[in-house]
Amino acid sequence: MSAYVSSGPAIALIEFKSIARGITATDVMAKKAPVIILEASPLSPGKYMTLIGGEVADVEESLQAGIEKAGDLLINQLFLPQVHTSILPALSGNYPKDKIESLGILETFSVASCVVASDIAAKTSDARLVKIRLANGLGGKAFFVISGSLPDVEASMEAAAAFVRAEGLLTAFEIIQNPHPDMIAKGAF
Repeated sequence: MSAYVSSGPAIALIEFKSIARGITATDVMAKKAPVIILEASPLSPGKYMTLIGGEVADVEESLQAGIEKAGDLLINQLFLPQVHTSILPALSGNYPKDKIESLGILETFSVASCVVASDIAAKTSDARLVKIRLANGLGGKAFFVISGSLPDVEASMEAAAAFVRAEGLLTAFEIIQNPHPDMIAKGAF
């Protein structure tokens, strides 16, 4: 996955039913406003995802252009105008491998719901996002990992799971207290 860099406090994401429409809509989005394409790629099974970042108004304008171009081939979309600062590093997998007291893992059926849930989790407690993995090699599903003290991880996971459950897109969530050091060192997640 590419390194994520954003010039502003907003991100937006669109999932498309069609790879061809996704590529075309990504071009429309990039031309509509000065945004950064953070990720644009085919996903299994035969979907496409575009993730953009930038200043709030620019991202919102670009997202609307992408939604219009998507038409009936839109699966899901999201707009996060005040995205938590840990979202972009977690998407790139750049996380500290220091002692991790507890881990929370939340898996969703939708890329968009995973990004929103990870933002909720990061804003709920002092737990920190470790990783967000979106769809590629996951059959279109997505998951995030958060770490911290057990009470912080529990609070963050409860808030994130409540959101995804209400959307009907929760696959599963788990909490691991004192994960084995080899799991952390080997990046088992």
